[in-house]
Amino acid sequence: MSETTFDAPVLSRRNLLKVGLFGSAFLATVGVTASLTGCSASVPAGGFAVLRDSDLPFLRALVPVMLEGAVPGEKMAQAVDSTLQSLDYALHRLSPEMLKLTQQLFDVLALPVTRGPLTGVWGSWEKASAQDIRDFLTRWENSSIGLLKMGHASLLQLVLMAWYGRPESWVHCGYPGPPAI
Repeated sequence: MSETTFDAPVLSRRNLLKVGLFGSAFLATVGVTASLTGCSASVPAGGFAVLRDSDLPFLRALVPVMLEGAVPGEKMAQAVDSTLQSLDYALHRLSPEMLKLTQQLFDVLALPVTRGPLTGVWGSWEKASAQDIRDFLTRWENSSIGLLKMGHASLLQLVLMAWYGRPESWVHCGYPGPPAI
């Protein structure tokens, strides 16, 4: 008689809880995003072509943290506003599919049901400290979940490209500007 054993990995209680938590967060995100795809969710905020009122609290909290060290404190408010204008300009020129994905990322970050578990920021973005946002960025950057890493990279690229595409940012990094012919 031969002995047959099935050596499959056992789903531990801890792994089951992780799968359940991430599955619940994913399903909640999909359900809420699906319900928010109506007209009100896609209406741009005043003065913007793409950015919505629901996107602005997160972005106004995120941009100063990402620009730390590149912008003096007294010029930060102006830098945030100009970065948001540049970001809106860039988003307005994205393909419809890329814009949709970016807006879904912003939706996940704006909704309390997904924001808390995925970012660690349980209150509103307006009340989040700079350290809370740094912790969130570090969490996503070092996550074992590929989608969170991609979200981190997307946020980083969007904000930094919007800022460093502006002439007022060039002095800080020593860029003299485009060549004059």
